[in-house]
Amino acid sequence: MNTIWIVLPILTVLMFDLGLCLKLQDFARVVKAPKAVLLALFGQIVLLPLIAWGLGSLFHLEPVFFLGIILIACCPGGSSSNIFSKLAGGDVALSVTLTACSSLITLFTVPLIMAWSTQSVGEAVGITLPVGNLLKQNLLLMLLPVLIGIGVNRWWPKAAAAIDKILSKTAFPALMLLITVFFIQHYRTIFDNILHLGECVTLLILLSAGAASLLSHLFRLGVQARRTITIEVGMQNAAQAIAVASSPFIFANEQMAIPAILYSLMMNVVLLTYVVLVRSQNS
Repeated sequence: MNTIWIVLPILTVLMFDLGLCLKLQDFARVVKAPKAVLLALFGQIVLLPLIAWGLGSLFHLEPVFFLGIILIACCPGGSSSNIFSKLAGGDVALSVTLTACSSLITLFTVPLIMAWSTQSVGEAVGITLPVGNLLKQNLLLMLLPVLIGIGVNRWWPKAAAAIDKILSKTAFPALMLLITVFFIQHYRTIFDNILHLGECVTLLILLSAGAASLLSHLFRLGVQARRTITIEVGMQNAAQAIAVASSPFIFANEQMAIPAILYSLMMNVVLLTYVVLVRSQNS
Protein backbone atom coordinates (compact mmCIF):
# COMPACT_ATOMS: atom_id res chain seq x y z
CA MET A 1 0.00 0.00 0.00
CA ASN A 2 1.29 3.45 -0.93
CA THR A 3 0.87 5.48 2.26
CA ILE A 4 0.72 8.75 0.35
CA TRP A 5 -2.93 7.99 -0.51
CA ILE A 6 -3.63 7.85 3.23
CA VAL A 7 -1.55 10.79 4.43
CA LEU A 8 -2.66 13.33 1.81
CA PRO A 9 -6.41 13.00 2.61
CA ILE A 10 -5.64 13.06 6.35
CA LEU A 11 -3.57 16.25 5.98
CA THR A 12 -6.27 17.88 3.86
CA VAL A 13 -9.01 17.00 6.36
CA LEU A 14 -6.89 18.25 9.30
CA MET A 15 -6.30 21.59 7.59
CA PHE A 16 -9.98 21.91 6.63
CA ASP A 17 -10.94 21.20 10.24
CA LEU A 18 -8.47 23.87 11.40
CA GLY A 19 -10.18 26.36 9.09
CA LEU A 20 -13.58 25.41 10.51
CA CYS A 21 -12.36 26.55 13.94
CA LEU A 22 -10.95 29.86 12.70
CA LYS A 23 -12.47 33.29 12.45
CA LEU A 24 -10.80 36.30 10.90
CA GLN A 25 -10.66 37.96 14.33
CA ASP A 26 -8.41 35.13 15.54
CA PHE A 27 -5.64 36.72 13.51
CA ALA A 28 -6.23 40.05 15.27
CA ARG A 29 -4.57 38.59 18.37
CA VAL A 30 -1.23 39.15 16.63
CA VAL A 31 -1.85 42.86 17.24
CA LYS A 32 -3.48 42.45 20.65
CA ALA A 33 -0.78 40.18 22.12
CA PRO A 34 2.26 40.62 19.85
CA LYS A 35 4.86 39.57 22.42
CA ALA A 36 3.35 36.13 23.04
CA VAL A 37 2.64 35.48 19.36
CA LEU A 38 6.06 36.60 18.10
CA LEU A 39 7.87 34.68 20.84
CA ALA A 40 6.02 31.47 19.99
CA LEU A 41 6.57 31.92 16.26
CA PHE A 42 10.28 32.52 16.88
CA GLY A 43 10.38 29.27 18.84
CA GLN A 44 8.63 27.33 16.09
CA ILE A 45 10.17 28.81 12.96
CA VAL A 46 13.73 29.61 14.10
CA LEU A 47 14.59 27.82 17.33
CA LEU A 48 13.13 24.39 16.52
CA PRO A 49 15.04 23.89 13.24
CA LEU A 50 18.26 25.05 14.90
CA ILE A 51 17.81 22.54 17.74
CA ALA A 52 16.98 19.83 15.19
CA TRP A 53 20.12 20.62 13.19
CA GLY A 54 22.24 20.46 16.33
CA LEU A 55 20.74 17.12 17.39
CA GLY A 56 21.07 15.66 13.90
CA SER A 57 24.76 16.57 13.95
CA LEU A 58 25.25 15.34 17.52
CA PHE A 59 23.67 11.96 16.76
CA HIS A 60 25.51 11.68 13.41
CA LEU A 61 22.26 10.83 11.63
CA GLU A 62 22.49 9.58 8.07
CA PRO A 63 21.24 12.17 5.56
CA VAL A 64 17.74 10.77 5.04
CA PHE A 65 17.02 10.80 8.79
CA PHE A 66 18.83 14.10 9.27
CA LEU A 67 16.51 15.73 6.73
CA GLY A 68 13.54 13.97 8.35
CA ILE A 69 14.39 15.57 11.70
CA ILE A 70 14.75 19.00 10.10
CA LEU A 71 11.46 18.50 8.25
CA ILE A 72 9.39 17.75 11.34
CA ALA A 73 11.05 20.65 13.16
CA CYS A 74 10.14 23.25 10.54
CA CYS A 75 6.51 22.16 10.14
CA PRO A 76 3.70 24.20 11.78
CA GLY A 77 2.11 23.45 15.12
CA GLY A 78 -0.08 20.38 15.43
CA SER A 79 -3.82 20.78 14.95
CA SER A 80 -4.56 19.10 18.30
CA SER A 81 -2.45 21.60 20.25
CA ASN A 82 -5.62 23.55 21.06
CA ILE A 83 -6.98 20.54 22.95
CA PHE A 84 -3.71 20.08 24.85
CA SER A 85 -3.68 23.79 25.74
CA LYS A 86 -7.20 23.52 27.11
CA LEU A 87 -6.32 20.43 29.17
CA ALA A 88 -3.22 22.17 30.55
CA GLY A 89 -5.16 25.30 31.55
CA GLY A 90 -3.47 27.35 28.84
CA ASP A 91 -4.71 30.20 26.67
CA VAL A 92 -6.84 28.43 24.07
CA ALA A 93 -7.46 31.60 22.03
CA LEU A 94 -3.70 32.16 21.80
CA SER A 95 -3.24 28.52 20.79
CA VAL A 96 -5.74 28.89 17.94
CA THR A 97 -3.98 32.05 16.72
CA LEU A 98 -0.54 30.42 16.87
CA THR A 99 -1.68 27.30 15.02
CA ALA A 100 -3.29 29.44 12.33
CA CYS A 101 -0.30 31.78 11.95
CA SER A 102 2.30 29.01 11.91
CA SER A 103 0.28 27.01 9.38
CA LEU A 104 0.26 29.98 7.02
CA ILE A 105 3.83 31.20 7.57
CA THR A 106 5.36 27.74 7.20
CA LEU A 107 3.81 27.39 3.74
CA PHE A 108 6.81 29.44 2.68
CA THR A 109 9.41 28.84 5.41
CA VAL A 110 9.34 25.03 5.03
CA PRO A 111 10.46 25.20 1.37
CA LEU A 112 13.20 27.70 2.27
CA ILE A 113 14.57 25.70 5.20
CA MET A 114 14.30 22.34 3.45
CA ALA A 115 15.89 23.66 0.25
CA TRP A 116 18.94 24.87 2.19
CA SER A 117 19.10 21.69 4.29
CA THR A 118 18.79 19.43 1.26
CA GLN A 119 21.50 21.32 -0.56
CA SER A 120 23.78 21.09 2.49
CA VAL A 121 23.14 17.48 3.47
CA GLY A 122 21.11 15.59 0.89
CA GLU A 123 22.44 16.35 -2.58
CA ALA A 124 25.73 14.56 -1.92
CA VAL A 125 23.75 11.30 -1.52
CA GLY A 126 21.28 11.96 -4.32
CA ILE A 127 18.43 13.53 -2.33
CA THR A 128 17.02 16.57 -4.11
CA LEU A 129 14.08 18.89 -3.47
CA PRO A 130 11.81 20.28 -6.21
CA VAL A 131 10.93 23.48 -4.37
CA GLY A 132 8.19 24.44 -6.81
CA ASN A 133 6.35 21.16 -6.23
CA LEU A 134 6.61 21.63 -2.47
CA LEU A 135 5.10 25.11 -2.73
CA LYS A 136 2.28 23.83 -4.94
CA GLN A 137 1.49 20.93 -2.59
CA ASN A 138 1.49 23.26 0.41
CA LEU A 139 -0.90 25.67 -1.28
CA LEU A 140 -3.21 22.92 -2.52
CA LEU A 141 -3.30 20.66 0.54
CA MET A 142 -2.86 23.20 3.33
CA LEU A 143 -3.81 26.75 2.37
CA LEU A 144 -6.84 25.90 0.22
CA PRO A 145 -8.53 23.60 2.80
CA VAL A 146 -7.94 26.20 5.55
CA LEU A 147 -9.49 28.96 3.42
CA ILE A 148 -12.48 26.75 2.56
CA GLY A 149 -12.93 25.94 6.26
CA ILE A 150 -12.77 29.63 7.20
CA GLY A 151 -15.39 30.34 4.53
CA VAL A 152 -17.72 27.62 5.81
CA ASN A 153 -17.33 28.94 9.37
CA ARG A 154 -17.98 32.49 8.15
CA TRP A 155 -21.12 31.79 6.14
CA TRP A 156 -22.50 28.61 7.76
CA PRO A 157 -21.31 28.61 11.40
CA LYS A 158 -23.78 25.94 12.56
CA ALA A 159 -22.71 23.58 9.79
CA ALA A 160 -19.06 24.30 10.60
CA ALA A 161 -19.59 23.41 14.26
CA ALA A 162 -21.38 20.17 13.33
CA ILE A 163 -18.67 19.13 10.84
CA ASP A 164 -15.89 20.01 13.30
CA LYS A 165 -17.56 17.87 15.98
CA ILE A 166 -17.25 14.86 13.68
CA LEU A 167 -13.81 15.57 12.23
CA SER A 168 -12.21 16.34 15.58
CA LYS A 169 -13.15 12.82 16.75
CA THR A 170 -11.79 11.09 13.66
CA ALA A 171 -8.51 12.98 13.15
CA PHE A 172 -6.52 11.18 15.86
CA PRO A 173 -7.67 7.65 14.89
CA ALA A 174 -6.84 8.46 11.26
CA LEU A 175 -3.33 9.56 12.26
CA MET A 176 -2.90 6.37 14.29
CA LEU A 177 -3.97 4.36 11.24
CA LEU A 178 -1.31 6.11 9.20
CA ILE A 179 1.35 5.41 11.82
CA THR A 180 0.29 1.74 12.00
CA VAL A 181 0.58 1.34 8.22
CA PHE A 182 4.03 2.94 8.29
CA PHE A 183 5.17 0.63 11.07
CA ILE A 184 3.99 -2.44 9.17
CA GLN A 185 5.71 -1.37 5.94
CA HIS A 186 8.97 -0.17 7.48
CA TYR A 187 9.23 -2.17 10.68
CA ARG A 188 12.74 -3.43 9.93
CA THR A 189 14.15 0.06 9.38
CA ILE A 190 12.24 1.41 12.39
CA PHE A 191 13.44 -1.35 14.73
CA ASP A 192 17.01 -0.98 13.47
CA ASN A 193 16.99 2.74 14.29
CA ILE A 194 14.35 3.11 16.99
CA LEU A 195 16.73 3.65 19.90
CA HIS A 196 18.94 6.14 18.08
CA LEU A 197 16.13 8.05 16.37
CA GLY A 198 13.75 7.71 19.32
CA GLU A 199 16.28 9.32 21.65
CA CYS A 200 16.91 12.09 19.12
CA VAL A 201 13.24 13.00 18.56
CA THR A 202 12.48 12.80 22.28
CA LEU A 203 15.32 15.22 22.99
CA LEU A 204 14.00 17.47 20.21
CA ILE A 205 10.61 17.65 21.93
CA LEU A 206 12.04 18.16 25.41
CA LEU A 207 14.63 20.77 24.39
CA SER A 208 12.24 22.77 22.19
CA ALA A 209 9.43 22.75 24.75
CA GLY A 210 11.90 23.56 27.53
CA ALA A 211 13.44 26.42 25.55
CA ALA A 212 9.97 27.81 24.81
CA SER A 213 9.05 27.66 28.49
CA LEU A 214 12.32 29.37 29.48
CA LEU A 215 11.85 32.17 26.94
CA SER A 216 8.28 32.67 28.13
CA HIS A 217 9.53 33.09 31.69
CA LEU A 218 12.30 35.47 30.61
CA PHE A 219 9.79 37.65 28.77
CA ARG A 220 7.46 37.60 31.81
CA LEU A 221 4.43 36.09 30.09
CA GLY A 222 1.49 34.89 32.17
CA VAL A 223 1.05 31.29 33.25
CA GLN A 224 -1.61 30.52 30.63
CA ALA A 225 0.47 31.96 27.78
CA ARG A 226 3.58 30.09 28.98
CA ARG A 227 1.78 26.77 28.98
CA THR A 228 0.32 27.36 25.54
CA ILE A 229 3.65 28.38 24.00
CA THR A 230 5.36 25.36 25.56
CA ILE A 231 2.79 23.08 23.93
CA GLU A 232 2.76 24.88 20.59
CA VAL A 233 6.53 24.74 20.18
CA GLY A 234 6.63 21.12 21.34
CA MET A 235 3.83 19.89 19.06
CA GLN A 236 4.40 19.85 15.31
CA ASN A 237 2.19 18.77 12.41
CA ALA A 238 3.48 15.25 11.82
CA ALA A 239 0.98 14.66 9.01
CA GLN A 240 2.53 17.48 6.97
CA ALA A 241 6.06 16.15 7.50
CA ILE A 242 4.98 12.67 6.40
CA ALA A 243 3.19 14.13 3.37
CA VAL A 244 6.25 16.11 2.27
CA ALA A 245 8.64 13.19 2.79
CA SER A 246 6.55 10.52 1.09
CA SER A 247 4.90 12.59 -1.66
CA PRO A 248 5.90 11.33 -5.15
CA PHE A 249 5.98 14.98 -6.24
CA ILE A 250 8.55 16.06 -3.63
CA PHE A 251 11.02 13.73 -1.84
CA ALA A 252 9.24 10.40 -2.60
CA ASN A 253 11.14 8.90 0.33
CA GLU A 254 9.11 7.13 3.00
CA GLN A 255 12.22 6.50 5.14
CA MET A 256 12.49 10.27 5.56
CA ALA A 257 9.06 10.16 7.22
CA ILE A 258 10.19 7.75 9.96
CA PRO A 259 11.46 10.55 12.29
CA ALA A 260 8.04 12.22 11.99
CA ILE A 261 6.31 8.92 12.88
CA LEU A 262 8.46 8.48 15.99
CA TYR A 263 8.08 12.17 16.81
CA SER A 264 4.29 11.88 16.66
CA LEU A 265 4.30 9.00 19.15
CA MET A 266 6.75 10.59 21.59
CA MET A 267 5.11 14.02 21.24
CA ASN A 268 1.87 12.68 22.67
CA VAL A 269 3.66 10.86 25.49
CA VAL A 270 5.73 13.91 26.50
CA LEU A 271 2.94 16.46 26.25
CA LEU A 272 0.38 14.26 28.01
CA THR A 273 2.93 13.93 30.83
CA TYR A 274 3.29 17.73 30.82
CA VAL A 275 -0.51 18.16 31.03
CA VAL A 276 -0.71 15.74 33.96
CA LEU A 277 2.08 17.61 35.79
CA VAL A 278 0.55 21.08 35.37
CA ARG A 279 -2.92 19.82 36.29
CA SER A 280 -1.51 18.23 39.45
CA GLN A 281 0.10 21.56 40.31
CA ASN A 282 -3.26 23.29 39.88
CA SER A 283 -5.01 20.83 42.15
